[in-house]
Amino acid sequence: MTQRTFTLAELASQLRAQLVGDPDVQITGIGSLHSATDSQLSHLSSAAYRRYLSSSRAAALLMKPADRELWQGNALLVADPYLAFARISQLFAPQSELPCGVHPSAVVASGVEIPDCAAVGPGVTIGSDVTIGKGVSVHANTVIGSGCSLADGVVLMANVTLYPDVHLGARSIVHSGAVLGADGFGFAPDEHGHLVSIAQLGGLRVGADVSIGAATTVDRGAIEDTVIEDGVKIDNQVQIGHNCRIGAHSVICGCVGIVGSTSIGAHCVLAGGVGIGGSAPIEICEGVTVTGMTHVSASINEPGIYSGGVIHSKSRNWKKNALRLQKLDALFRRVARLERRD
Repeated sequence: MTQRTFTLAELASQLRAQLVGDPDVQITGIGSLHSATDSQLSHLSSAAYRRYLSSSRAAALLMKPADRELWQGNALLVADPYLAFARISQLFAPQSELPCGVHPSAVVASGVEIPDCAAVGPGVTIGSDVTIGKGVSVHANTVIGSGCSLADGVVLMANVTLYPDVHLGARSIVHSGAVLGADGFGFAPDEHGHLVSIAQLGGLRVGADVSIGAATTVDRGAIEDTVIEDGVKIDNQVQIGHNCRIGAHSVICGCVGIVGSTSIGAHCVLAGGVGIGGSAPIEICEGVTVTGMTHVSASINEPGIYSGGVIHSKSRNWKKNALRLQKLDALFRRVARLERRD
């Protein structure tokens, strides 16, 4: 794979950054402050990393103008170094080596048209009535069920499974092992207590510029569609139940579990291990951040940061506190009685 190289001046132009230092220095990649080489670009995005500045060998740094005095080397001064780093990282990302065209081992249903500029890899299976957009890449052994549609620029990595009636918006990417559009978990007990499956008749609609992580599962709707709106970023090993709606540009981190019929607003963040589920469908308004391992069992109607759970402690102390917590209701009632006597 060919290594890409840019001058610092070229990167400054890409970002519209203020360049301080040598515009002709060659940048061959990016690295962290403590590990970057003398040909790599790094970034100072948090005061917590200033301790690495004195020992960093980076060829140049992305940094705020206010931090410039802390670094004597080459720099690109920007308002948001982390955002600038995200944009520059795309320039150094490995390019897909999947060639345009349909691999001979792929199985494509009759009537499905593959644009000349699309790529379908080995072992791929594409069902009937599937629509493939321009610049789509479908990597090895992926299965696309009937009635699906992939808009322009969609990328499906190896071993992705799309059940029927899954629709992906432009430039969305689905990573390996993800399963989209499987049946939601719906059963009704009969008179003998046996569980009868509820047919899942809806589909799954995913917006543009969505990223879905490896081994993540998003269920189809029971009647109406499950909906993932534009710009949503979903990490690995996330479970999203049937008929959920995830608002635009929200972030869902690894190992989150979301019960069916949950509605999450735009620009929300669910940190790792969050669980959402209660006795009634849950709604979370826009602009909510839920910290890691929190269980959300009721709707959230005001933007803000929400947390739950118990901070870790030594096991012996935690067990003592857990036992005392069981007596909290009795203690509360006792205090209430004492207050009424006053």
